[in-house]
Amino acid sequence: MANFAKPENALKRADELINVGQKQDALQALHDLITSKRYRAWQKPLEKIMFKYLDLCVDLKRGRFAKDGLIQYRIVCQQVNVSSLEEVIKHFLHLSTEKAEQARSQADALDEALDVDDLEADRKPEDLQLSIVSGEKGKDRSDRELVTPWFKFLWETYRTVLEILRNNSKLEALYAMTAHKAFQFCKQYKRTTEFRRLCEIIRNHLANLNKYRDQRDRPDLSAPESLQLYLDTRFDQLKVATELGLWQEAFRSVEDIYGLMCMVKKTPKSSLLMVYYSKLTEIFWISSSQLYHAYAWFKLFSLQKNFNKNLSQKDLQLIASSVVLAALSVPPFDRAQSASHMELENEKERNLRMANLIGFNLEPKFEGRDMLSRSALLSELVSRGVLSCASQEVKDLFHVLEHEFHPLDLGSKIQPLLEKISKSGGKLSSAPSLPEVQLSQYVPSLEKLATLRLLQQVSKIYQTIRIESLSQLVPFFEFSVVEKISVDAVKNNFVAMKVDHMKGVVIFGNLGIESDGLKDHLAVFAESLNKVRAMLYPVPSKASKLGGIVPNLADIVEKEHKRLLARKSIIEKRKEDQERQQLEMVEREEEQKRLKLQKLTEEAEQKRLAAELQERRKQRILREIEQKELEEAQALLEDTEKRMKKGKKKTLLDGEKVTKQNVMQMALTEQVKERQEMEKKLQKLAKTMDYLERAKREEAAPVIEAAYQRRLVEEREFYEREQQREVELSRERHESDLKEKSRLSRMLDFKEKFQEEVISRRQAEFDRIKTEREERISQIIRARKQERDIKRKQMYYLTCEEERIRKLQEEEEARKREEAEKRKKEQAERKAKLDEIAEKQRQRELELEEKEKRRREEVLKGTDAPPARPAEPTVAPAAAPPAVAPSSGSGKYVPKWKRQTAEASGPAAPTPTRPAAESDSWTSRGPPQRSDKWTSGSSSDRPSGSDAWRSGEERRSPFGSSRPRPQR
Repeated sequence: MANFAKPENALKRADELINVGQKQDALQALHDLITSKRYRAWQKPLEKIMFKYLDLCVDLKRGRFAKDGLIQYRIVCQQVNVSSLEEVIKHFLHLSTEKAEQARSQADALDEALDVDDLEADRKPEDLQLSIVSGEKGKDRSDRELVTPWFKFLWETYRTVLEILRNNSKLEALYAMTAHKAFQFCKQYKRTTEFRRLCEIIRNHLANLNKYRDQRDRPDLSAPESLQLYLDTRFDQLKVATELGLWQEAFRSVEDIYGLMCMVKKTPKSSLLMVYYSKLTEIFWISSSQLYHAYAWFKLFSLQKNFNKNLSQKDLQLIASSVVLAALSVPPFDRAQSASHMELENEKERNLRMANLIGFNLEPKFEGRDMLSRSALLSELVSRGVLSCASQEVKDLFHVLEHEFHPLDLGSKIQPLLEKISKSGGKLSSAPSLPEVQLSQYVPSLEKLATLRLLQQVSKIYQTIRIESLSQLVPFFEFSVVEKISVDAVKNNFVAMKVDHMKGVVIFGNLGIESDGLKDHLAVFAESLNKVRAMLYPVPSKASKLGGIVPNLADIVEKEHKRLLARKSIIEKRKEDQERQQLEMVEREEEQKRLKLQKLTEEAEQKRLAAELQERRKQRILREIEQKELEEAQALLEDTEKRMKKGKKKTLLDGEKVTKQNVMQMALTEQVKERQEMEKKLQKLAKTMDYLERAKREEAAPVIEAAYQRRLVEEREFYEREQQREVELSRERHESDLKEKSRLSRMLDFKEKFQEEVISRRQAEFDRIKTEREERISQIIRARKQERDIKRKQMYYLTCEEERIRKLQEEEEARKREEAEKRKKEQAERKAKLDEIAEKQRQRELELEEKEKRRREEVLKGTDAPPARPAEPTVAPAAAPPAVAPSSGSGKYVPKWKRQTAEASGPAAPTPTRPAAESDSWTSRGPPQRSDKWTSGSSSDRPSGSDAWRSGEERRSPFGSSRPRPQR
């Protein structure tokens, strides 16, 4: 690899190598410069280098080198100067096209020169051998070898440019222009295989644009300019496909256009839509889809009427006539009636796809064949006024075929109308986007429809008709064709008929009886038997079971409702967990993608370094191979000179470069000359053989004629003998038959008498059996009538009894409800009284506590210290002096028993005692035993000494009170 300080030096070096005839070395030098990392910044000299580089690639037919160079140059000038890349690519296309045109102009026979199925396939060894053996002229073969390689290179150029520009948003116009040129190339030279590949390439490019939306320079299909370019490309693809007759590819192009419109959710211009629907009409007509063909014409008529302001009345009438005739050409029966379930599902999916392509929005839940049908289309044409715009012949034909009943003269009425329609048509002057309209293409379908209508109408008035009469009613076809049409109609349940060729008649049947009534007669018979069994053995009533189930029905419904709510909450929780897991999975996948991308980048760098090393090794090996080829060429040249005849040696000039190709060309030229000489010898030998064969046949002709005449005479004699023998045998058989007839005629009277006896005996037997059967039926009817009366009485009694029981149950339930309400009311009143008593008690206790609290405060204020505990308390005598009791003014605590003792002994000074209310409440609330003991007992019953003092200690409160705390 040569390193240059400046790019201009590489260009000078390439010019020097070109001047000395080393174009391959010059190309390699420029390739090394372009692919080098040193010149990754765009400069103006790089554009000149690319022009020179592409010139060399085109001269040497090195498409792979051109592709590598364009890819590297795109990387260099993608962000700096895209216009330079555009100029370079245009120059490359111009050079390739110019070379191909020059090669084509040099060829004399273009059809033979282009007789190649695949431009990308290499020549096979079988083809080389065949070209050597065959008698192809040298000039034709040289033309083939001259033209075909340049067309291969031009095709490779288109593919390379499309691959480079597929993701470049700034060169969308150049991408579209290249696609248009490639389409024109395929159209001009009838390259169907390359056209299919080109469509697939463009389709894959668009799919990759939608798949990788985060690319840097990806074209934006939502922009109006980009969308228009892509739509123009697809419409050009559709036009070329129809012109080349590739109808399957045309249909796929239609699907591409529809997918592009759905992708951007924007309707294209009306002019493009007209082209779209006009091509759809051709595609559907070729595929024998008359229904969709008629719907496409209907859409085309709507567009022309709404958007074409220059449309003339004559053209509008011609388009409306095409729409009506296309709708009438649809078969009047559904071909999917006898289809299987899988075929019906496929037909439904196909109808949905076709309806979307045509522009009718159908939901998948509806049946497509119910939405897109012949009857729906005809009613739409009448309601939209399409029929009123058609010509008078078309209107008359529509009314005769769809509304009138003429079974005997339908053909005579329709035939002149069809003759007038077949002469109508032509180009549309005010609608250039539409193709030439020819109404004669619908005549065969209309004749078939008229035949079907005639068969349908004849079947309504005749049960049997002769074949000759039916053939006279159908002037369009012979009876064999009518028979084929009728087979299709019978298969699709349009008409029921049979053809009896032995009797020469056509038998019409009842369509309903033959198709629907007999196919389910066993099911109808089974249903009737079930009804009879139910009448003879009725099912017992289940009212009792229902009565046991109904009371628990509300609980069951409530439980089921709760279970469903719980299940719903569980499902919601599972959905949340699943969404969280999916989010975590997406995050992990993104992290893995980032790591993988980083790893791929590192591997790509390593591969690039390895590729550079491999390229250097490859260049060294190529130089060695060239040196070896030069030696082999020299040896081959010497060997060729030795094998050449004397006087035919070709001495090479001194300055001429000896290569292996030159030597092989010389050897090939010699082989061609030798083969031409051999062909001349073979032609001379063939001519000699022709003379010999002609002489032998001239000598054998009289002998063959004489043998043929003898054979004719022998066969005529044999035929006459056989004919005479057959006549004699027939005469003998006739005489024997007459004798047999006369012998059997004597027994005729006896036969008739015996027949009358048998018939009379059987008639009497039949009458007897009939009478017995009628008597038995009448008895059965009477018995069944009595059973029905008894059953009705039983049912009436059961109904009355159930009604009585129900009323008793309702009265019992009402009584129970009243008692329950009364008990609830009494309990509420009792509870209110108890609450009132409890409230009064609580108020009383609060008042007592308040009084006790005041009393304690007064006691605490009147005493300096708590009273001392006596060492040995004794019981005071009954006649104790009054001085023992504490005075009221002392302010000391006095036990209750002392106060009572003082009161019992006599009048004393008043002591501070509790109020009466307090005393009553204490006696009423305190323990009954102690209250009686301490209030009403004598002095002897009271505790004395330490026990009395201990009991007082136990009863005394922390504040000095001897009364226990009341319990709430």
